[in-house]
Amino acid sequence: MTPQEVIKLMEEQSIKFVDFKFQDFPGTWQHFSVPAHTFDEDTFEDGLGFDGSSIRGWKAINESDMLVMPDPETAFVDPFLSSPTLSLTCSIVDPITKQPYTRDPRNVARKCAEYVKSTGIADAVFFGPEAEFFVFDNVRYAQEAHYALYEVDSAEGIWNSDANGGEPNLGHRPRHKEGYFPVPPVDSLQDLRSEMVTTLLEVGVDIEAHHHEVATAGQCEIDMRFEELLRMADQLMIYKYIVKNVAKKFGKTATFMPKPVYGDNGSGMHVHSSLWKDGAPLFAGDGYAGLSETGLHYIGGILKHAPALIAFCAPTTNSYKRLVPGFEAPVNLAYSQRNRSAAVRIPMYSPNPKSKRVEFRCPDASCNPYYAFSAIAMAGMDGILNKIDPGAPMDKDLYDLAPEELENIPQVPGSLEGAIAALENDHEFLLKGDVFTEDVIETWISYKTETEIEPLRLRPHPYEFYLYYDC
Repeated sequence: MTPQEVIKLMEEQSIKFVDFKFQDFPGTWQHFSVPAHTFDEDTFEDGLGFDGSSIRGWKAINESDMLVMPDPETAFVDPFLSSPTLSLTCSIVDPITKQPYTRDPRNVARKCAEYVKSTGIADAVFFGPEAEFFVFDNVRYAQEAHYALYEVDSAEGIWNSDANGGEPNLGHRPRHKEGYFPVPPVDSLQDLRSEMVTTLLEVGVDIEAHHHEVATAGQCEIDMRFEELLRMADQLMIYKYIVKNVAKKFGKTATFMPKPVYGDNGSGMHVHSSLWKDGAPLFAGDGYAGLSETGLHYIGGILKHAPALIAFCAPTTNSYKRLVPGFEAPVNLAYSQRNRSAAVRIPMYSPNPKSKRVEFRCPDASCNPYYAFSAIAMAGMDGILNKIDPGAPMDKDLYDLAPEELENIPQVPGSLEGAIAALENDHEFLLKGDVFTEDVIETWISYKTETEIEPLRLRPHPYEFYLYYDC
C-alpha cells in the first residue's frame, strides 16, 4: 500500500486506533497505539517518538529518544482487537540525524538486501522458513532462589493427560516421534491450524500448507510461500503473532521455544533461500543436485560460517537442547540432496529451475528473523564472492556413519556459548556493506552472554538434584 491507500483503508474500516509494531534487539515485537484521528499521511514522513532506553538491547538512558517510521506496505487490520485497529510495522531512526538506527533489526535486513544488489550478482534474495511450534493446553514455570520448575500439558500428550477441559479422555494421541501427518482424531489441532491459516491469508500472508509435526503434545507447522528477505522477516513476525493469538482464542497456548518437551523432537525452522537476477533463478544449473556453480559456492559460504551463523539462527540456550548429536538433529556441517541428516539440503521435489533453492536446517524460530536471514544471505554471498568450495556432498545417512567417518565431518557448536565464541572469531563477512556493524555484533555477544548464558550457568538445574542430592 501507499500512504494514501492506508488512509483510505482506515476510512473504509472505521479504524479507531493505529498500532505501531517494531522489534526489540533479541527479536520480540513491541508496540504502542495512537487514536486514529492523530494519524495522517505526514506520520509516514515524520514518524513518532518513543523511549528507546526501555527497549532490550537498545539506547542508554542519556540518548533515549527515538522515532518509529511506519512502513505503509505492512498495513493490516488487526484481527484480534475489539476496537478496529490498523497495524503497521516500523523501522527506527535517530530523531536528530534522521539516520536509520544501526541496532534496528529491520534496518539490518534492508541493508543486506541492498548489499546483495550492490554486488551485481543478484537483485533479489528470497527466503522461505518452515517454522515449527508447539500448542499446549497449560504451562507453568518459575525460578526462585529456593525452587525451580516447569510443567507443560497437552491433551495430545502421550503421557495420557487430563488436559481436555473435563471431557472424557478418549486416548487418541501421537506417540513419541509418530506425530507426522496423522489424521483426526489423533491430530486434534486441524481446526486450530485452519483458523491460523485463514487469519494469515486475511492479513496478506500467503500460505502453502499446514500439518501436524513429528512430536507428540501438539507440534505443528504452517508453511509460508517464499518472499524477499525484508518482507519475509516481516511476515514471520506476523506469523508468530497470529499463531499465538489464535491459540489463545482457542483456550490454548503456542510456543516457538525450540525444545519444551524432553524425549521427543524439538521445533526447528528450516530456512530455504535463493538468489535471483532479472527475474531468473541463479541456483539452477547442471552441477550436483541440479545446482549452478553460484549455488554451490553459496552453500560453501554457509558451511564455512555456520558455527558463527547459528549465534543468530539458533540464538537461545534452549536451541542446543535440540541441536544434539545422535538425535536426528542437523548438527553435521555437510550438504546433500534429499538427505535430511545434513545441515544443508537441496530439495528435489521439482525439476523446475525456479524451485531450486538451498535449505539451511540448523535455525529455529526463537531467532530474530531480520538478523538470521541477513546472516545467512551474507554467508552465502561471501561464499559466492570468494568461490568457496563446499567440498564433496554427503549422501549417506549421517546418523549411521562409523565413528571414524563421522569424526571427519565438522559439527555446529554444542552450546550457545560455543556459537557466541564462533561469532566473536568469525564475523568479518557480516560487516561487508555495513550490513551488520561492530556495535551490533558486540551488543549481541554481550547481551547473550550477560542475559542468558551467565544467568543460566549460575542456577541449579532440577535434574542436578536427581543426580547429586545424595552425593
